[in-house]
Amino acid sequence: MFSTIIDPKNSGFPPHFAPPALKLPSGRIISQTPAILNHVAPKFGLAGEKEGEDEEEARSTVNQLVLTALDLNNETHDTHHPIDVGDYYANQKEAAIAKTKAYRASRLPKFLGYFEKVLESNPEAKTNGGTYLVGSTTTTADLVLFQVLDGVSFAFPRRIAALKKSGKYDKVFALKERVGGESGIKEYLTSGRRQKYSEGIFRHYEELDGEE
Repeated sequence: MFSTIIDPKNSGFPPHFAPPALKLPSGRIISQTPAILNHVAPKFGLAGEKEGEDEEEARSTVNQLVLTALDLNNETHDTHHPIDVGDYYANQKEAAIAKTKAYRASRLPKFLGYFEKVLESNPEAKTNGGTYLVGSTTTTADLVLFQVLDGVSFAFPRRIAALKKSGKYDKVFALKERVGGESGIKEYLTSGRRQKYSEGIFRHYEELDGEE
């Protein structure tokens, strides 16, 4: 797959840097997770409920939140590869321990606190239970935040348990429960199609986890 999409002979213009990639009905291929999500969101009703002049602004808001959730995704990856993404974890373990200490103490709570504020400030929060980032329907922002939270929960179960117990991020964790229980998603999560976490972005190393 990788060798296929990076070769312009196979994928056309422009060549692609890395997976994931999506082939469109026209034959054109697009890559980069945010670009793919931004493309498919309105086609599957995942870009918000607004119509007309407000639609473009709502779509941009959804994309903004997607990008912020993916920032957390990237910072989580950097906890186990803080120096060189091409080197083994064992060769940068000490740096990873130092990096992760700061991640657990400040970066992770900062992201969760931000999304808690987003959920609280959603104008429709009082009528939708406060578990939707934009409007009152599931968007790609909700889906991405769910996936990142699920991965972080796998990588840092002790830290997530402590943050959940604090009660400071109840709406964030309620969003995770809501999305995970949605029809279609619930079935997918328990199916063989759902890939288990292993050596990808989200990895569990006991020495990197902690309650604080």
